[in-house]
Amino acid sequence: MGELKEPLHQQDLTTDRKAVNVKNLFVILLAVMITATAAMGQQSKAPNFKASAADGSTVELQKLKGKVVVVNYWATWCGPCRQEIPGFIDVYKEYKSKGLEIVGVSLDQSGWEVVKPYIAKVKINYPVVLPDDVLKSDYGEIDAIPTTFFVDKNGNIVDTHVGYMDKASFEKKIKSLL
Repeated sequence: MGELKEPLHQQDLTTDRKAVNVKNLFVILLAVMITATAAMGQQSKAPNFKASAADGSTVELQKLKGKVVVVNYWATWCGPCRQEIPGFIDVYKEYKSKGLEIVGVSLDQSGWEVVKPYIAKVKINYPVVLPDDVLKSDYGEIDAIPTTFFVDKNGNIVDTHVGYMDKASFEKKIKSLL
């Protein structure tokens, strides 16, 4: 008798398993490439804006390049906004010297009449601006507040967060970008 070989159906199973493994590997690689491409696609240049802050200074995004910038849309009447501001104040105090800038964009329709007293009462330590039509529209439709955009040192929007953000999550996000 000749040499014992695997039965033909065993050989077919082995070949089929190899084909399945190669196919699975291809599917996994394809998924990773799609995910990476989608993640890169999520980064978009942050629209430049120029707006007057409550203290009379001018805030221009383009001049903040090289820093991590948080653009936070909020209002004095918004409960979740009021809840997250103390955390923003603390994080700004700690990381401003390390390259963090926060710009609060108040959507209060009554304007400075209600915003300035609120800034003083809560002791907001970062610039707050009132948006013009460009600042309202260039960052897309703001359907809910607070809405926070995270801009990296190269001027790209790398993340958007809608809703309340606790201090620990906010600080973790900032540290990852600095």
